[in-house]
Amino acid sequence: MTTTWLAVPQDSPFGPANLPYGVFTAPDQPGRRRIGVAIGEFVLDLGAAARAVGEPSVLLDADSLNPLLAAGRPVWTQVRAALTRWLGDESYRSALSPCLLERDGVELHLPFEVADYVDFYASEHHASNLGRIFRPGSEPLTPNWKHLPIGYHGRAGTVVVSGTPVVRPHGQRKAPADPLPSFGPSRRLDIEAEVGFVVGAGTELGRSVPLEAFREHVFGVVLVNDWSARDIQAWEYVPLGPFLGKSFATSLSPWVVPLDALEHARVAPPARDVEPLPYLDDREAEPWGLDLALEVRLNGHLISRPPFATMYWTAAQQLAHLTVNGASLRPGDLFASGTVSGPEVDSRGALIELTWNGENPVKLPDGTTRTFLEDGDEVTITATAPGPDGTRIGFGEVTGRVVP
Repeated sequence: MTTTWLAVPQDSPFGPANLPYGVFTAPDQPGRRRIGVAIGEFVLDLGAAARAVGEPSVLLDADSLNPLLAAGRPVWTQVRAALTRWLGDESYRSALSPCLLERDGVELHLPFEVADYVDFYASEHHASNLGRIFRPGSEPLTPNWKHLPIGYHGRAGTVVVSGTPVVRPHGQRKAPADPLPSFGPSRRLDIEAEVGFVVGAGTELGRSVPLEAFREHVFGVVLVNDWSARDIQAWEYVPLGPFLGKSFATSLSPWVVPLDALEHARVAPPARDVEPLPYLDDREAEPWGLDLALEVRLNGHLISRPPFATMYWTAAQQLAHLTVNGASLRPGDLFASGTVSGPEVDSRGALIELTWNGENPVKLPDGTTRTFLEDGDEVTITATAPGPDGTRIGFGEVTGRVVP
């Protein structure tokens, strides 16, 4: 469906082909969280809408998306079909109009309870840039990089919704020339522009998820800013990897774009020059590269346009690898792509790459420069994808302001 009885501009990022899910509170009931769907400049209260059309649903009356996530693919398909029917058929206008709220008038919350969080490292451009920065004169990629999607388990409890202030983290840091580590606030606070995938249907312990089952387990897609304290990270990460330099905050966009809204965005991933093992071999499988166009703004100034279509490892491969050892999935699991970076300087998704570890500061319109983030800086990441009939599917934004 690309039409609706609502007045929705053709260029709206939240058109009828999108219908992203979120959780909101409204001024009339500030203590009651409700599931909503964004359509144009409005939010449709899903629980109220289902009751208004005579199809009440405990899943849509919940205060988070987790019950809907747990219901699985057949139910997701039914709910989306119902939404399409309600918003596309003029006969539902009178029943549903009272269930529409102005989007600018509601407060958005974390749309689901995050069960587990995994962060990957799937951009060859990003991984190569960091390799050149930290290991000059050596091969930029580690020997395992093109054989498996590298990732680590993050901290689910510090995933926060867009708009939540990001407190500059404290920790140990040690520059190469320092004789001993010191303690204090991070001096090299960075961003990571990422795309996240929200798991719905879970699995039992001991069962892996093959590539072809990706669609059965992933409900939708969000934007992620996985903030990074590079100085804390550099001192702590050998030999076990990211810890306190990453776990203080991960910001999430409030709208979950259904996987089904992204059919027109699906593309083949980049050509691989190392043959993958069979469980990761997607050459004959459905293509799960996604043509998402990200934009990163610092204090309102556009500093980067990372292209998600360049990611070496797809989300389907990441999920297959995440579970190949028998690790179970739970509704609300979140896994993120890792920093999205392209081949050009202005397509890099982290300041450490954009400034080449501080050597080439970013210039802002007010005459100031940045190597890493200062207190008061605000970072906003947005994205769109191709939709039907020349439309664009929008993801909203993920924004965070750094506070001392």
